[in-house]
Amino acid sequence: MASLKDMRVRIASTKATQKITKAMQMVAASKLRRAQVAAEAARPYATKMDAVISNIAAAAARSPGAPRLLVGTGRDQVHLLLVCTGERGLCGAFNSAIVRLARERAQALMAQGKEVKIFCVGRKGYEQLRRTYEKQIIEHVDLRGVRQLGFLNAEEISKKVLARFDAGEFDVCTLIYSTFKSVIAQIPTTQQIIPLIVEEGAGDGSTAAYEYEPEEDEIMTRLLPRNLAIQIFRALLENNASFYGSQMSAMDNATRNAGDMIRKQTLVYNRTRQAQITKELIEIISGAEAI
Repeated sequence: MASLKDMRVRIASTKATQKITKAMQMVAASKLRRAQVAAEAARPYATKMDAVISNIAAAAARSPGAPRLLVGTGRDQVHLLLVCTGERGLCGAFNSAIVRLARERAQALMAQGKEVKIFCVGRKGYEQLRRTYEKQIIEHVDLRGVRQLGFLNAEEISKKVLARFDAGEFDVCTLIYSTFKSVIAQIPTTQQIIPLIVEEGAGDGSTAAYEYEPEEDEIMTRLLPRNLAIQIFRALLENNASFYGSQMSAMDNATRNAGDMIRKQTLVYNRTRQAQITKELIEIISGAEAI
C-alpha cells in the first residue's frame, strides 16, 4: 500500500492537473465564440457562390471549351483526399473522427481499384495517417505558426492543389473536414471539390434565364479557382470552431473526472491515516498496560 506521503503527492498532482484542464476549458470557451462567428459568417458566402456557379455551370458544361475544374479530366482513376485536421490534441475525438473518415474513404476507393493520394492540412492528421498511408501522402501543410486563419492560407493550399491538378497528378479531389454544429456535435464531412458537382435542377429552366458578359466559359475559368479557395477556407473555419468546441467539452469532462479522482484519493488517504493513528494508539495502550 502507498504511504501517506505518496498519497499526498498524488492528490496534489491531480489537483494541479485539474487546474490546468479548467484553464484550458476557459481558454477554449473564450476562443470558441469568435471561431463560431467566423465559421457561421463564411457559410452564406460559400453557399451563394455554389448557387451562382451551379446556375452558370449547366450551360458552360455543354460547351467544348468547358474548364477542366468543371468537367474533370474524363477519368476517375486517381483520387486526392484533402484531409483537414487540427494542429494540437487534447480535443477529444475531433482529429480521430476526421482521420477515421479519411481512412474509410481511402479503403473504399482502393477496394474499387482506384489510386489514392493524400494531402494533409494539419499536424495531427498527418501524424495519424502516415502510420498507414505514408507512401500515399504527397504533401503536408502545417499551420502551427498561423496566429489567425485567413483567406490567404486557404488560397495557398488551393494553389498547390490546382498545380497538381494541372500537372495531371489526380482526377478527383475530395475535401474532408469537420462541420461545426454545437459544442457537443462536430460532424466529419466529405465534399468533392474537383470536378465540381453541379446541383440537380441548375440551369434546367426552373430558375430565371440570364445572359452573361463575358461568356460562361470565361466566367467559370475565373470563378472556379476562387470557389475552390473559398470551400477550403470554409472547411478551415469549420474545423477551427469544431476544434475549440471539442476541446472545451473534453477539458470539461477531464476537470470533472479529476474532481472525482481527488474525492476518492482523499477518502482513501483519510481512511489510511485514521488506521495508522488507531494502530499507534493501540500500541501505546498495549505498552502502557505491559508496564
